[in-house]
Amino acid sequence: MIFPPGTPTQPEIIAVALSKLGIKNTDVFVDIGCGSGSVSISAAEIAKHVISIDSRDEAVHAAFANMKEAGKKNMEIIQGNAELILSDIDLDCAFIGGSKNIEKILAILIKKGSCRFLVSAVKIETVALALDIMKKNNVFKELLQIQLSRGKELAGGIMLKPENPIFLITGETRC
Repeated sequence: MIFPPGTPTQPEIIAVALSKLGIKNTDVFVDIGCGSGSVSISAAEIAKHVISIDSRDEAVHAAFANMKEAGKKNMEIIQGNAELILSDIDLDCAFIGGSKNIEKILAILIKKGSCRFLVSAVKIETVALALDIMKKNNVFKELLQIQLSRGKELAGGIMLKPENPIFLITGETRC
């Protein structure tokens, strides 16, 4: 898999995030700030159609190469500003993997209605902002903080080396 600059979402985090979104085989899933496309590729195993959006050239190229390598036919990748693209997409659920323009992205998703969405964040400021917006709009559902540790060999044994904690903030505009 090809990774553009930035921190790719770990497979364990993807599994939890997608389960929290409750993706169905009839859903249109949008990955906002798709990076390498790893979240999109996992979502394509379940969703009817996946739309991956990123503004960075290197991310779009990586996501396209990774999608092709994974053999996913129910995915499309769009390069551009998500806040300009989202209004024209009829979606069921969204994963927001970056904090760029998060206020505008959340406002669009909330206005659309009938949508499940999840913000993945590493910065406390992003968590606070997303939480504040979701609570003010009565769409906040759940906040998780996940800490992974991976086993590494050390002196004939195994030690646990922690990864950076990840926050998942879920919201929903329908009951």
